[in-house]
Amino acid sequence: MPLQSSDIQRIASLARLRLDTAEQAEMLEQINAFFTEVVEPMRAVDTSGVEPLAHPLAVLGELPLRLREDAARAPEARLREVALSNAAAAQEGMFIVPRVVE
Repeated sequence: MPLQSSDIQRIASLARLRLDTAEQAEMLEQINAFFTEVVEPMRAVDTSGVEPLAHPLAVLGELPLRLREDAARAPEARLREVALSNAAAAQEGMFIVPRVVE
């Protein structure tokens, strides 16, 4: 199922990318080549009867979970500022996002 030019325009819009016509054509060619060369051969493999793995090394045996200690700590103000500096819109230390559910 190859992508169309309208799909590339929508993806670029969602990613907030401005692509000219030549860039859109190149992106369309590259993405469709990826699906043809990588995704479709993977889909063709028969995986019936294969158990899904939570981790690729789980096939070797049970893996212990490496979890950090669950301890409360104060957030660092600098980290919030850095994160918000990349936001399209922010107010009072929070991200402002467009409403997606009506």
